[in-house]
Amino acid sequence: MTLELAKAAEALAAAMAGLDLRQRIALVEAEIPGRLVFTTSLGIEDQALTHALALAKSRTEIVTLDTGRLFPETYDVWAETESAYGIRIQAYAPEREAEERFVREEGINGFRHSVAARQACCGFRKVEPLGRALNGASVWFTGLRAGQSANRAETPLAEADEARGLIKVNPLADWTRADVDHFVRDNFIPYNALHDRGFPSIGCAPCTRAIRVGESERAGRWWWEQESKKECGLHVHVPDSSVQPGQEAAAFETTQHKTPELAR
Repeated sequence: MTLELAKAAEALAAAMAGLDLRQRIALVEAEIPGRLVFTTSLGIEDQALTHALALAKSRTEIVTLDTGRLFPETYDVWAETESAYGIRIQAYAPEREAEERFVREEGINGFRHSVAARQACCGFRKVEPLGRALNGASVWFTGLRAGQSANRAETPLAEADEARGLIKVNPLADWTRADVDHFVRDNFIPYNALHDRGFPSIGCAPCTRAIRVGESERAGRWWWEQESKKECGLHVHVPDSSVQPGQEAAAFETTQHKTPELAR
């Protein structure tokens, strides 16, 4: 089963190369039966993909993970997108008991105590809802690009997600940020206003800042942590069990009061 999934993903990735976004989506939908799911963060890459899916009247379900800690601007573009395309983006929220227990034990911003605490917060706010969103899916569409960070540099157009038993499709994997910006501008696609304020990557409000000149696109995410730790768990196959409670907590104290210089 695992080998078959890997071969199918490899063949799909090869077939997608050289196609435009519309053709890539059409190919996936024609080749892969079953439930197709796109999880949007409502960031600019995902807005480009939402546009393509909506105009194609795709059978792919568009869902989002409403962590409860998103920026107001993110909710604004969510509503604007639904209105512009006449669609409904299905929300998956954290389980109430898990959220209440975390806040009770760690505090409302307890994720800043350690990398382990932050990963636990991402776990119940993102990873667990993602599992529900992808339950029974055969394809998971994402807006990942290889150029977003060093951790994502090898992102393929399609890959086997063995843990979830599906094919993960990244139709923008070989796009540059300039490609995305041009596509959004040329097609008048609604996007998060924070992108114009130095936020190339947008997550939960307490864990995202504007980037400084010269920083990588995802430098503003969990900026108080080491670069190697900066993933929420959605796009990693094996959680990092080496992180211990208390690690790197002090780094936040030295950065939280600084006003970043916005990227131009």
